[in-house]
Formats: sequence, structure tokens, C-alpha cells
Amino acid sequence: MAIHHETWAFVFGLLGNVISFMVFLAPLPTFYQIYKKKTAEGFQSLPYVVALFSSMLWIYYALVKKDASLLLITINSFGCVIESIYLVIFLVYAPSKTRLSTIKLLLLLNVFGFGAMLLSTLYFTTGSKRLSVIGWICLVFNISVFAAPLCIMKRVIKTKSVEYMPFSLSFFLTINAVMWFFYGLLLKDYYIALPNTLGFLFGIIQMVLYLVYRNAKPKTLEEPTKLQELNGHIVDVVKLGTMAPSEPNHVTKSGAVTETASNV
Repeated sequence: MAIHHETWAFVFGLLGNVISFMVFLAPLPTFYQIYKKKTAEGFQSLPYVVALFSSMLWIYYALVKKDASLLLITINSFGCVIESIYLVIFLVYAPSKTRLSTIKLLLLLNVFGFGAMLLSTLYFTTGSKRLSVIGWICLVFNISVFAAPLCIMKRVIKTKSVEYMPFSLSFFLTINAVMWFFYGLLLKDYYIALPNTLGFLFGIIQMVLYLVYRNAKPKTLEEPTKLQELNGHIVDVVKLGTMAPSEPNHVTKSGAVTETASNV
């Protein structure tokens, strides 16, 4: 007997939860390193603030939608918790100037920004229109997040080095995008499906770039650069050019990778 499309949607959503869960935990080695060194100097808080905001958006969307939204709530609730923990650790060990800028960013985006969106949709929209407005906000935000890897792909082409774009990360983020795409497609929820088509496309491009440049002779850039990738729900900062040779690579060895951002 054929399996109902809602059952398939649940299967893909469950797999998406599992993969997103692992991706959310990817920055743990980075924060262990921060804790061990008692400093967050050289790292940025923006990726984690963005990831927290993304999870907050999807939880709100799921609560308004109500139907078939449990899997959105579970993974993004976990996302809110783990990103909040990351940010607390960051604030504890960040230099005073960075700590202040992080607090300002949290207030601007996660408190006032989310609060303004929440109040405006509650008081100025109703029913299906409210869901549509929230869905479009989630869609546009996640498209912008999925587009963020363009900077690191440009870096790979320029340096002919895939040191900061590990194949395993690109692979799992691509699979994650596929899971959530089919979840949204089967539920006819295009606010979820459409952004993940872009995530899948960029994931494929990253893997192709890896295969092209994995054996290429790297070029050294004159100026150190800080890059960050907001990809899916996993976000992290890669610190380039300022690490001593004895320090572990923030991506390829420690597993601290870009997070990002779209949990669905």
C-alpha cells in the first residue's frame, strides 16, 4: 500500500531534525577552545545571533501554522537553547568591546527586531494573511542566509584552497537542505521548500569546488581575512591568517564550522 504523502513528510522532517541537531552541535569544539583559552578574541558573535533569530522566526511560524508543525518546533527549540548557550559562553569570554557590540546586536535583532515583527503581525494581520506575512519573512531571511557562502566560495576560487570549506560540512548541509525541501514540498509549504532549493544548489557548488581545488596548489593572500559562512542552521567564524601554526584549524580539525542558519 502506498505511503501517504504526510507520512513521507514526517520521515523527511524527522531526518531533517536529526541532521540539523548534529549541525547545531558542530561549533562545540570552538566553544570548548574558547573556554579552555578563556578568551573569545578573534571570533565573532554575528553567526550565533543570526542562528538564534532564525530559530525564533521558525518557532513563531510553526506556532501560527499549527498544522504539521511539531518537527519545526522541536528542532528550532533546540536551536534556541544551544545558540543561547553559545552566546552566553561568548559573552563571558569576549573582550569588553566585543561583548558590548554583541549585546547591542542581540537587543537590535532578537529583542526589538523580533518584537516589532511579532507585534506588527499580531495586531495588523489575521488568519491566513498573518501566516503568509510570517512565511515570507522566514523565506527572505533564509534566502539571505543561504547566499552567505558566496564569500567563502569566492575565497576558495581566489586562493585555490579548500582548507576552510571541508567536504563533509558541505555534504551534510546539502543533505539537510534536501530533507527540509522535501518536507516542505510534501506539505505544500513553499516557505520551507523554496529557500532550501538555494541551500541545495550552493551545497552542490561547494562540493564541486572542493573536488576541483582539493589537489590544487594554494595561493597565499597578502592580508589576513576573516570569513564567516551562514549556511543552513550552522554558523561559525573562520579566523584566517592570524592563527599560529600550532593552533588547531577552526574548521578542518576542530570541527567548528559555519552554522546557520536555516534550520529548515
